[in-house]
Amino acid sequence: MQYLLLIHDDESQDNGDLMPEYMAYTEALGASGALVGANQLQPSDTATTVRVRGGETLVTDGPFIETKESLGGYYLVEAGSLDEAIEWAAKIPSARFGHIEVRPVVMRQAQVSA
Repeated sequence: MQYLLLIHDDESQDNGDLMPEYMAYTEALGASGALVGANQLQPSDTATTVRVRGGETLVTDGPFIETKESLGGYYLVEAGSLDEAIEWAAKIPSARFGHIEVRPVVMRQAQVSA
């Protein structure tokens, strides 16, 4: 089953010193065969939020976060169980400062056969 590991941390903190840890983590994840995909996101002030209300499209800048932690990136992993996905999530360097949300991916038949 695939799980999305969503990395939430305080983007105002300079976590550049974590890059070697992230590189090692990504290499280990890839070597295990569990890595499906991963990306770091641009800062939240580059985001655009889209809502449709009453047939009208409303576009606003940013996600209007009410917390210091924001979505900064993700890993998409293949894991045999939620426990295995949690083990991988706990090894993400930012888990020590922010939090990692683990979400199972809904696999549609078309995705499976593609």
